[in-house]
Amino acid sequence: MLVELLLTAAALSAAPQEPAQTELPSIPMEAASVLSRAKRTAQHLEPVLVHAEDQAAASEKLAALRAKTGKRPNIVWLLVDDMGYGDPGCYGGGATVGAATPNMDRLAREGLRLTSCYSQNTCTPTRSAILTGRLPVRTGLTRPILAGDRIKRNPWTDELSLPALLGNRGYNTVLCGKWHIGEAEGMRPHDVGFDEYYGYYPAQKELSQAFDKRRYPDLALNPERLEMLERTGASEALIHGVKGGKTEEVAKITSTDDVAEGDRLLKEWTVRKIGELAKSDEPFFLEHAFMKCHADNFASKAFEGKSAGKYPYKDAVVEVDAYIGEIVAALEAAGVLENTFVFVTSDNGPQRDSWPDSGTTPFRGGKGTSWEGGVRVPGIAYWKGMIAPGRESDELFDLMDLFMTSVALADGTNDLPSDRYYDAIDQTSFLLADDGHSNREKVYIWWGKDPMAMRMYEYKIHHRILKTQEAWLNIDMTTVHDVGLAPWLYNLYIDPKEEYTVGHRMNAWLASMGSELRAHAATFRRYPPKNIGL
Repeated sequence: MLVELLLTAAALSAAPQEPAQTELPSIPMEAASVLSRAKRTAQHLEPVLVHAEDQAAASEKLAALRAKTGKRPNIVWLLVDDMGYGDPGCYGGGATVGAATPNMDRLAREGLRLTSCYSQNTCTPTRSAILTGRLPVRTGLTRPILAGDRIKRNPWTDELSLPALLGNRGYNTVLCGKWHIGEAEGMRPHDVGFDEYYGYYPAQKELSQAFDKRRYPDLALNPERLEMLERTGASEALIHGVKGGKTEEVAKITSTDDVAEGDRLLKEWTVRKIGELAKSDEPFFLEHAFMKCHADNFASKAFEGKSAGKYPYKDAVVEVDAYIGEIVAALEAAGVLENTFVFVTSDNGPQRDSWPDSGTTPFRGGKGTSWEGGVRVPGIAYWKGMIAPGRESDELFDLMDLFMTSVALADGTNDLPSDRYYDAIDQTSFLLADDGHSNREKVYIWWGKDPMAMRMYEYKIHHRILKTQEAWLNIDMTTVHDVGLAPWLYNLYIDPKEEYTVGHRMNAWLASMGSELRAHAATFRRYPPKNIGL
């Protein structure tokens, strides 16, 4: 019955969204099961755990900062591409795996290190989710948009993005780096809310493949195929775009050397931009999205061989870490560090298909899967003078929560429309209270349009699973399977690698977790998801 209900939700996601009904099916406001302590405050909002003392402490800190600075806080996201949970030193990697990360480690020591931080399982879904506060299955952005894709409708037409919301609240909004959520007019960063964009629309591989003769000889050495690729209209350049203004190609990609230096150019632009933004009387939202460490990695001249591991991926980690240090230093030099919330993370787990040009994770699976290795990522929250140093928490945080937290910091919560469902949760009190607790009780894990799993407390229940047919090939050789008679249930505190399901025989909460999944399915009946043709 449970699987049938959730597959009904998946079937809904495959159908075109119908016009809003006069009488919408209601979502129960009470807790779905005895296991739940979360409260639903509105039909269109995800239930939250309420920590009144944490909220009071966070509000007091924010009020004192506002009185001191006279404006709302700045928000800076540092989003690394395909970095694994096990890559930064503060998560067990660093020098241990041949690529020291002193800057990320320092931010973790001086801030909050989240050990149960969740992304979507690939880049476009995560990047869209953090900017909309909604699961990708709701917006239709369920997988990366690739060269040659012809989507049926612009998913951004009826979405209210975070930069648009913040812009309405007086923020200057900037994205520097990888986008990968649409290249067509109307889908570009400066079309959907950002004031300014400087970066590359696709991933590194899509920029380098036309010039990489060793890895893609059937493309790079075949003029006819190269012409076919060019006819798709995919971008091959560094782009600068301004809301309501020009969109220009700053530099064309002509070699893998150009790709290698991409992150350096992006970092230099962000550092300069911080200096400009800091002079304004208005706060700013800056998302810096690195191109690295997504395969295929080519070392920048300044970082080639600089990692102990010497492999291109290891050099990429060292390069990204150095740039994170420079960007934070730029915030300090501009005098805005104490009024800036900084968050460092990755958009998904490591792409093990590209090994050895790939990161590490201590968990099962990798990018593209619903196992922990695909969706549990580093999450470092840093805010000088606001987030107590040395904190660590294993309580749940979904990267979508960055959306609602940022909206709350801008005092924009009441600006959210009620005609769509928001999966994001405001985690301001969790981050700012000295011993704060997460306001999130559950993380729902989807794979494209398929509902796959749910994390609740230390438990994770799978109602569909991914089986990798060949070691490490989590994307190219993986199949989707139903679980059979009973969902697969893991206690991640005793089995973090998800190796042996405890099922009903060793766990009392199987039925309760099933009720929570049914409540999740109910949100799709009231708020049908979109199908954009991916």
